[in-house]
Amino acid sequence: MTWTSFHNRGEILRSVIAAADARRDGLLPMDVEGVSETFGDQLTLLGALSLRWHTRLAGHIERELMHQPLDLESAVVTAWQQTAQELPGVRAVLDRHRAEPLDAAMAEAMAKATAKERILLAVMAGQVSSQDAAAARVGATLEDKARASFRPVHRIPADSPAGLLDRIKAALAA
Repeated sequence: MTWTSFHNRGEILRSVIAAADARRDGLLPMDVEGVSETFGDQLTLLGALSLRWHTRLAGHIERELMHQPLDLESAVVTAWQQTAQELPGVRAVLDRHRAEPLDAAMAEAMAKATAKERILLAVMAGQVSSQDAAAARVGATLEDKARASFRPVHRIPADSPAGLLDRIKAALAA
């Protein structure tokens, strides 16, 4: 892959993430310009989004552990929530395709990605030392805890209507 194609792929992925965040419907934004040419199919795009989620989550976990080194579980839960706040559309896409994969290959890919994410959560929370099915179950418990206490903050975009009534209408329309 050349530098130009790598850069273009990153730009298109950022556009896909922006579209997913704006829509939050859980559908893969295959209609974004350049997606078909760059990623080819839905599984490849889903893999790129999963990798983006996982790397962002790992980064947040590392930062939280620096701030909360004595409360590992809380740091991991907070990191998951921060990642969900930053990438709400990506999380919605991953959740939808985990629950409703389009085919067997996607089901297998999502099962592996989910297990790896959950193992990461469990290991970083200091609750397991091996990377196996038991670790994935512990990680699932941590993910459930993060989801249960997650309260997304809806930010008003800079280009949103200025008046209170306009903002209320925009919020209701979303």
